[in-house]
Amino acid sequence: MTEQSVTSPPSKGSKTKDKILKTSLKLFSSKGYKATTVRDIAGAIGIKQSALYNHFKNKDEILETLIGNLTSSAIVTLFDDKEAKELHKQGKSLLMSIATTFKLIGFDVQNEALLKMLMQEIYKNERIREIYNEHFYQANVKKLSGLFFAMMQEDMIKSSDPLFLANEFFSPLFFYQMQVSLLKLDKKSTSSLVSMFEKHVDHFWDNIRIVKRESLF
Repeated sequence: MTEQSVTSPPSKGSKTKDKILKTSLKLFSSKGYKATTVRDIAGAIGIKQSALYNHFKNKDEILETLIGNLTSSAIVTLFDDKEAKELHKQGKSLLMSIATTFKLIGFDVQNEALLKMLMQEIYKNERIREIYNEHFYQANVKKLSGLFFAMMQEDMIKSSDPLFLANEFFSPLFFYQMQVSLLKLDKKSTSSLVSMFEKHVDHFWDNIRIVKRESLF
């Protein structure tokens, strides 16, 4: 008889801690970090403030934990689920998968809330600025620039500055993603924007790819 491993269900304490983080994120992203109090968080969950302090010593520690979660969000882990070897050979399909990730973030409650909190706190919190610049933007730009360079080496795309190309590709995606979030915030239709991600990839790829002409002989 094969022995089966049994995963223990989450403890009551871990469930409460998770609920505190989810509720705090919701409040921080809607009211702002400064305007949200520990009393607000405890009240929204339906627990006493003293019970909240059993898990976090203060509001700053809750924010620190949420900041840590930012580094595992979909944009930060953009290339994590992709096979590194010969990834550049995917060409346009690789760019399309990146654009799709950006588009779907606007419709994922957890990731959207994390980004809303990031945008609100980015001018007030140095740690969040560092995370945004290093993990959200620079790391992805550096990775993509390397892939563009590999594409150039194999004559898939035109010779150019790969770092500039990577910035050119990512910038509209951040802009469109922000626009989706703003439209949703105002309860307006996002239908005019959802196709922009794919259109951006089509336009971008058409301008950088090398069209190989077939020999007439």
